[in-house]
Amino acid sequence: MPAGQHIKLKKLYHRGAHHIGIYFDYDAELVSRIKTLDGIRFSRTNRCWYLPFTKKSLTAIKSLSIPYTLDHSVSVLENKTKNFRPKQPEVQVPASYKKLLYQKRYSDNTIKIYLSYFRDFIAHFHDKNIDDISKEEINAYILKLIKEKRISISQQNQRINAIKFYYEKVLGRPKTYYDIERPRKEKKLPNVLSKEEVKRILDKAKNKKHKAILALLYSCGLRRSEIINLHITDIDSSRMLLKVRGAKGKKDRYVQLSASLLPLLREYYKEYKPEVYLFNGQNKKQYSASSILKLIKKYAKQAGIQKNVTPHMLRHSFATHHLEQGTDLRYIQQWLGHSSSKTTEIYTHVSENAFHKFKNPIDDIL
Repeated sequence: MPAGQHIKLKKLYHRGAHHIGIYFDYDAELVSRIKTLDGIRFSRTNRCWYLPFTKKSLTAIKSLSIPYTLDHSVSVLENKTKNFRPKQPEVQVPASYKKLLYQKRYSDNTIKIYLSYFRDFIAHFHDKNIDDISKEEINAYILKLIKEKRISISQQNQRINAIKFYYEKVLGRPKTYYDIERPRKEKKLPNVLSKEEVKRILDKAKNKKHKAILALLYSCGLRRSEIINLHITDIDSSRMLLKVRGAKGKKDRYVQLSASLLPLLREYYKEYKPEVYLFNGQNKKQYSASSILKLIKKYAKQAGIQKNVTPHMLRHSFATHHLEQGTDLRYIQQWLGHSSSKTTEIYTHVSENAFHKFKNPIDDIL
């Protein structure tokens, strides 16, 4: 840790609750020490690590013996009792907003995001009737988040959608009333793994359930939400197909089932005996998306892979590897469930074939 490095502790309001925000200039050693705190989490929105706003959290931070400064809002914890809990602001989302989200059958994740972001919106305009807030005020609110919170383009769009849902869907106002200017979307290329890296990850997964999950994610190009919603009956071994039901956009699709994967799935089934969902978590409940993230990071680390590996990276790798072995782009589009071929065409930019068929001019020089 560099000499003079210290952390700043500030009160943070995030996702409907108060926290202790831990701010500092990035340092790998400092990050590793902060991550040892029980219950520590990172907020991309606020660009800081945080813990619940309690005396216990403050004591835990101090136990790290890292030089710190704290503002007045956090220092009050030093004089509070152990059971102190700050008074939470009463922020209620209109029942009609929540009801309509469910009626329109938005995904659980979308509902969670919309409610969280709209709750932030209401809290910001706590002294006003939200029905009377002008377009200019909304634009100013979004601009404030961009400048002060440095929210991403994706989050900016999600927050705008959450706000527009209330005024356009709940109140029934015309779309032009809150026609908020959207940012230009960043054109980022997907991160992919090589076949050898995928093999190393699968080889480290000795647990049959974990290996079956990761192998199915990769071999079928599935999203996390899709694999945890799979039912046993979605596997059609006679036709060697996997049915993905109610995926993104409420669309069903069929994906090719690998012949080499079927024996692993059968071994997993005999050992774990799932009843409804193909993959169960504790107490036979649906397997969680967060558990899948944890297990792939665990095995990627064990395999010595330095990349920031995520479940979605297996989906990207599936598409890229198919393209590299000559699979028609139209089939890849159908398997991934893309509505437009333009979405699938992004994989042509990361395929090795796109680079290796050309000779580099420097080869004639060096």
